[in-house]
Amino acid sequence: MPGLYIDHMSQKKPFVLRLDPEKLKAIERWAADEFRSTNGQIEYIIDQALRKSGRWKTRPTGKQEEPEKTEKPDEPENKS
Repeated sequence: MPGLYIDHMSQKKPFVLRLDPEKLKAIERWAADEFRSTNGQIEYIIDQALRKSGRWKTRPTGKQEEPEKTEKPDEPENKS
């Protein structure tokens, strides 16, 4: 439908996050330094951690791909 506006904010799931007050202050300062909202900074931190761990990958279109399943290597045999 042409001209259809999709509100991406409504696609986000709100939830309560409890943080130590000092950690929250540090995140607020970091967010201000990078011209982000506190919420945007927390999303950025989570996004970077997920990418670094290999748990979140994006296609060039920006859509999220399923992370590749990694199998645990076989445990070495115990030769006693």
